[in-house]
Amino acid sequence: MPPYLSPEWVRAFNDALSGLDLSDAVAAAGAGSLTVAQGTFSVAQVVTGGPGGLAAPGAADTAGAAGAAGAAGAAGTADTNGSTVRTVLTVDGGRLTVVEDPTGAIASNVTVVLTYDDALAIARGSLHPADALAAGRVRVRGELSVLVAGQAILNAASAALGRTLTDLTDLTDLTDLTESTDPNGPAAPGE
Repeated sequence: MPPYLSPEWVRAFNDALSGLDLSDAVAAAGAGSLTVAQGTFSVAQVVTGGPGGLAAPGAADTAGAAGAAGAAGAAGTADTNGSTVRTVLTVDGGRLTVVEDPTGAIASNVTVVLTYDDALAIARGSLHPADALAAGRVRVRGELSVLVAGQAILNAASAALGRTLTDLTDLTDLTDLTESTDPNGPAAPGE
């Protein structure tokens, strides 16, 4: 399984959702947001302080950090130590896709900024997104209703797949992806 938010993870996420039509979930989520009701919206996620080597090949950490700093400037303070990864989840016509956007070139309706540890905890289910938001661990800029709808649609995708989307993720605590040249990821302790 690929490390969370790595380019391989993004591909696995999109592959898992490629044939899934979530139009009903989008329509239900649209009841709370005019933007979502239109059927097309985007949620940007800026994750800071990730393990080294997490960013897409060719994406300079400085570009990602600059994008995170810009997003954080409006939404709060971001940790720029380690890799910064910016992804954009787009819902369009009942389909979900995630793309890497290291330079922040893709417009979004809402941007969330959080640390890699918190993003991974949310993915694992050990940190509820609302609790992270209430504790100030997630900074949001844009339409909060779009963020809530995006989470509801991701939950519907998990239910439709019959598994959680985190099943696509290597949930081990990684300290530095660059320590391993093995394409299967870092070796387990003692190997």
